[in-house]
Amino acid sequence: MRGRYAERERIEQLLADARRGTSGVLLVHGEAGIGKTALLDHAADRAHGARVLRVEGIESETEMAFGGLHQLFLPVMDLVDALPGPQAAALRSVFGLSGEGVRDRFVVGLAVLSLLSEAAAAGPLLCLVDDAQWLDQPSVDMLTFAARRLRAEGVVMLFAVRDGAPGAAVKGLPRLLVEGLDRAAAAELVPDLPPYVVDRVIEEARGNPLALIELSAALTPAQRAGRLGPSALPEAAAGLPSRLQDGFLQQVRRLPEATRTVLLVAAADDTGDLTVVLRASGRLGCTVEDLEPAERAGFVLLSGEVLRFRHPLVRYAAYRGAPLARRIAAHRALAGALGGAGHAHRRAWHLAAASTGPDEGVAEELERVAEWADSRQAMASASAAYERAAQLTADPRARARRLVSAAQRAADAGQDERCGALADRVPQPLEDPGVAADFARARAVVELGYRRPARAARILVDSAALTGAERPDTVASLLTDAVHAAFCAGDAALIEEVALRSPAVPVLAVPARLFGGDVPGGLEAVRALVDAPAEGVTARLMSGIYLQLTGDHRAAREAAAGLVAHCRDQGVSGWLPTALHLQVQTELSLGRHDEASARAVEALRLAEYYDLAHRAAHLRAALAMPAAVRGEEDRVRELTGEALEYTRPRGVGRGAADALWARGVLELGLGRADAALERLEAARTEVAHPLLCLPLLPDLIEAAVRAGRPERASDAARLLGEWAGALGQDALAASARRCLALTGPDGEAEAHFVAALALHRGGSGFDLARTALLYGEWLRRLRRQIDARVPLRAALDGFERLGARPWADRARTELGAAGGQTGLTAREDGPISVLSPQEREVVRLAAAGASNREIGAQLFLSPRTVGHHLYRAFPKLGVSSRTELAGLLAS
Repeated sequence: MRGRYAERERIEQLLADARRGTSGVLLVHGEAGIGKTALLDHAADRAHGARVLRVEGIESETEMAFGGLHQLFLPVMDLVDALPGPQAAALRSVFGLSGEGVRDRFVVGLAVLSLLSEAAAAGPLLCLVDDAQWLDQPSVDMLTFAARRLRAEGVVMLFAVRDGAPGAAVKGLPRLLVEGLDRAAAAELVPDLPPYVVDRVIEEARGNPLALIELSAALTPAQRAGRLGPSALPEAAAGLPSRLQDGFLQQVRRLPEATRTVLLVAAADDTGDLTVVLRASGRLGCTVEDLEPAERAGFVLLSGEVLRFRHPLVRYAAYRGAPLARRIAAHRALAGALGGAGHAHRRAWHLAAASTGPDEGVAEELERVAEWADSRQAMASASAAYERAAQLTADPRARARRLVSAAQRAADAGQDERCGALADRVPQPLEDPGVAADFARARAVVELGYRRPARAARILVDSAALTGAERPDTVASLLTDAVHAAFCAGDAALIEEVALRSPAVPVLAVPARLFGGDVPGGLEAVRALVDAPAEGVTARLMSGIYLQLTGDHRAAREAAAGLVAHCRDQGVSGWLPTALHLQVQTELSLGRHDEASARAVEALRLAEYYDLAHRAAHLRAALAMPAAVRGEEDRVRELTGEALEYTRPRGVGRGAADALWARGVLELGLGRADAALERLEAARTEVAHPLLCLPLLPDLIEAAVRAGRPERASDAARLLGEWAGALGQDALAASARRCLALTGPDGEAEAHFVAALALHRGGSGFDLARTALLYGEWLRRLRRQIDARVPLRAALDGFERLGARPWADRARTELGAAGGQTGLTAREDGPISVLSPQEREVVRLAAAGASNREIGAQLFLSPRTVGHHLYRAFPKLGVSSRTELAGLLAS
């Protein structure tokens, strides 16, 4: 490990932390041959007393769903039985040990996290994932999901990834770039050479350790003596990895033919099982003795029944250096050697690799592989299997169906570009209306998730029109998805257009009436939906959106909580961030900013995990609102800037409006009324219909009045009053009365303020404090100082409980000016204000009686990390056990 002091020190620190019970993760990346594997080997050598688990990605097996995960955990499979039942069942399922499906991929991720924790129960655990770019994507997803949630388990996870190589994406982990060695360290790797030769070799290798060793070993005696002409070594401009591969290829070609055959079979195999390799090689006329020259040359390492290549480039050379006919023969031999039921998926992929033309039998086997992966939530692998099955399919209708299935799973896996490429290969027109509808949904998912929601709605509407005659059963679901996309766009005309295409469908009847001017009919349709709950996630989501839209925030919160529970229970994990976003919006409407922040953080983490850029933008805008109330200016600008960067170019009107609204509230709280008015009017423009911009109108009205431009509040005040009267909700009515107090005659203001305060009772604490502040300011301007102190004191208490510092500062200033006491007020946010957001969530659930495992399952943490959070929280709260938490939180 010459010249790698900094890298070794960082890895050794992770190992030292693990011995103290702290987990750590690192992604080691760099070019081929730069020393990533050597650093992983160093970690294994220094992991004194730690259990070591290791897996290496293999390029030819990147589509084998959960194959890498299975290989990594083979030594600790006996611990699966110690996991909670659902988690153990999920792992058995993805490892092919049971026929049950997996409803929620997050259960698999949580099971991986729990298994790592169990494996580290007796001491530190080191997990090494080499060539992660060639691991199957489901395995990478689950391992990185767990890695990002490790805290107090004593686990170290090291991932090694080759830069620039295609394959699985490893995201969201701390990174360590491994660069070339300096000259002194490089020279130590090429001893006994003349200085001129050393300089030339170092120049060619560019500090790459493997290149240094291989280039120096390849020198002729004359070259080693210093006789080097201008072209004695390859030109420095040549690609280094390519030159290394060529060098290994030449070395492999010097081996006996039978040895090359055994190496080819080993390179094509992903199990590393020596028995499997020899069994398959025997079908090609080779024996175990033929492996000996490769072992003597150091190309392979044998340990018990496991075969490993010394370096991935050796494997690459052994496989790519063989003619196509030999590679096909190797895959056929492996398929024959893997005849058991437990290897059906590997057998199918080997048969596919051996196929050179249409083969319906192999295509059917691959389709079964895809269905298996689909049932285990391994969408990327399912998509790859469907795609390869389509390539082997001669029948045009069956090929189209399989390509559409591949595109759908690619969309589900967050592979939007790949989904688009697959969709472009689907032959048109599609004869089967059901396949055509599925095709439209796949295209719409990409449009909604990454491009323009209005375009997604159009795709779905057009599909409903085309397929409706032959498949009327598809119309309602297509239009329900379309109206959801139209809502995301914030396009009222499009919402109404979609809804009017089938207004008899209950979930479409609401917008058909509301946006068509029939408010009583729309409210009646909402109540009908609540009384007869809609089926399907989108329909249930829209029901909650309608309740929120019409101001029934408590019912909306109940609907959102039910949808979140449904997504968790039924494994509809791709919809979970969207369901949580609705719950966040309802919490914000009820003034529960802390709860909204916690839900938004969880949802944003999941959206980023799934690459749901559209939903992540919405969630950043939602997360900005409580930050705006707290006056966190830098945080608000960061969140809204990222949200607007995504939403504005794509016409995501509601997301853009929410981001601008949060900026307006921030400016309003900081006393910058002109800037607030500008932001809030821009937000209103993004969603022009009154029903869509109704929640922000009270802020716009207050900003206009404070900025001395009451004429710019008049239209908004009129609309707010009309809709508040039509919808009949106390919260809206309270806001409308407050705004009438601001914009109407002074002689009527007090009656409006008093009525608003009464209507606020039991509603949003933030809105109640806002009204009390405005009322107190109005009283003080009339020199009714004593009367002003009561509402101003209430406003100050309310704002401080919520942590709304700019608003509290304003209330404190007004209260002082009115002659009131402005000292210590109610303790901000109760006794748990001293905790971090993660600790708060853990404490709340623990106070409700949840066990560490139950808390971990909900928050995607290991039980040991939950215990760590409680251990840190107890001293802060002054308690010694979880039994005291319920009483403390109730106080």
